Amino acid sequence: MKNTFGQNIAVTIYGESHGESIGVVLDGMTAGIPVNRDFINTQLALRRPSGKISTSRQEQDEFKIVSGVFEGRTTGTPICIVIPNTQTRSKDYSATRALARPSHADYTANCKYHGFEDYRGGGHFSGRITAGLVAGGAIALTALKGKGIQIGTHIARCGAVKDRAFQDVAKDIEFLKDRSFAVLEESAEIEMKQKIEEIAKEGDSVGGVLETAVIGMPAGVGEPWFDTLEGVLSHALFSIPAIKGVQFGEAFSMVDLMGSQYNDSFRMDGDKIVTATNHNGGINGGISNGMPILFQCAVKPTPSIYKEQETVNFFTKENAVLQIQGRHDPAIIHRARVVVDSVTALVLCDVLSGRFGTDWLYSEV
Repeated sequence: MKNTFGQNIAVTIYGESHGESIGVVLDGMTAGIPVNRDFINTQLALRRPSGKISTSRQEQDEFKIVSGVFEGRTTGTPICIVIPNTQTRSKDYSATRALARPSHADYTANCKYHGFEDYRGGGHFSGRITAGLVAGGAIALTALKGKGIQIGTHIARCGAVKDRAFQDVAKDIEFLKDRSFAVLEESAEIEMKQKIEEIAKEGDSVGGVLETAVIGMPAGVGEPWFDTLEGVLSHALFSIPAIKGVQFGEAFSMVDLMGSQYNDSFRMDGDKIVTATNHNGGINGGISNGMPILFQCAVKPTPSIYKEQETVNFFTKENAVLQIQGRHDPAIIHRARVVVDSVTALVLCDVLSGRFGTDWLYSEV
């Protein structure tokens, strides 16, 4: 029943959707990393609901850093960030306690925890828990930025509506930082929001694809076979609720290509080794090659929908019909974007510390 990830910089999450608080503990982060509370607030705001395309549950995420930070810098000791829950409506879930919500963890959690789990709002399996990852991820993003490493994610697809792919990666990442709805083309934002609102009116939900880019990552990071860079990133990314698929570079489309088309030829760019193309997404043999790391995450439609659905009562072992009540998102992809950035940052801090030592992340600012 472990809730900790990472070998050198470990992140532990705790809490339940309707519990007193949620939060995160970062252990192993080097001393001296700047901790900007305004930046943490900005990141948490990107995860919060937004208008008609999100749930009406509005948590302010007024976090409190209770250890590991002194005078605006990390101290090198465990960092604990607490985020209170203030907008719970637990009665929305009591009437359907024994009804397994389709595509949720209600039934599987009941099997694992023998009925002692906190079922309200999905309990520990709720997307609400990702707020802690975002708060901790803000510190990791700051550490990486000090070393010239930057991360950006956009909504490549929402339903059938597509955004353009990354082109000038550095410029696109910079552009995305100011976007509350992370797309690279304005027309895509208009169409996607319209699509989400239409689906919400029908009591249904929609998923999509997030595309992430990392620039500034040095070559040579990743361990062969069981701790490859793709493997460690995928491990963490699959912990994010609703992520059901991860691909690096052009993983699935490559099946239609020949080796002569897919291979990334190495070239010299001044005194730097680069590849002419980046079909492999910046990783060879499970190790970074210095090119932008590119990957995509498939985000499933929000499982909580207002349509009548068939299910079972796992107490009585009888078939049943479920009509979900409460406050739910018609789409979570726009909120998941900052979670993917945060988890990616936490993983990269961990693997970079394993390669170069924890103090490598410190830089004079």
